[in-house]
Amino acid sequence: MTRAEISKLVQRARQGRTDAFRTIVEAYKDRLFAFVWKILRDHHEAEDLCQAAFVKAYESLDSYSDKYAFSTWLFTIAYRLCLNQLRRKRHWTGEVDFAGFGSGSEDVAHEVANTEQARKLKDEIWSAVEQLSPQQRNAVVLFYREGLSCQEISQILSIPAVTVKSHLHRARERLRGLLSDQAEDWSILQARSG
Repeated sequence: MTRAEISKLVQRARQGRTDAFRTIVEAYKDRLFAFVWKILRDHHEAEDLCQAAFVKAYESLDSYSDKYAFSTWLFTIAYRLCLNQLRRKRHWTGEVDFAGFGSGSEDVAHEVANTEQARKLKDEIWSAVEQLSPQQRNAVVLFYREGLSCQEISQILSIPAVTVKSHLHRARERLRGLLSDQAEDWSILQARSG
């Protein structure tokens, strides 16, 4: 959905047209759920929090400015609700689905991704990502999984864009160190797909 289409839907929703907001929910619900689940790691909590985020967004539509992407505004609301939930629970876990990373021939990529070696490597990457700090993990999820820019991430996380870049840089360095033993396995996989 284009930014102009979202803007029109927001205007209609502000006028009390619930069907317009329902269309917005349908457009963002899957992406928002994936983002929230990666933070909370609990299906039921993620569903509840997404619903709360949409309710809060609906109630706050007058504060939305279309000079920003609607997704950035919505993800900011959800992120803050997640932080509140985590503060209440006093624990933190996370996982990143790297399935959407990379590109290339679909057949070769599918074949390589389904090898036992690739599955093992993916598990090791997930374990390494779980060892990142919460800030680094959030930046990685938003940048790689959601495809957001550093500027958009900075708005969601309420930190400067340069801090987002720093979190991403440190996350890559940390992952490189944590996964150094697997570098040879990764080279073999890349050679097969190339």
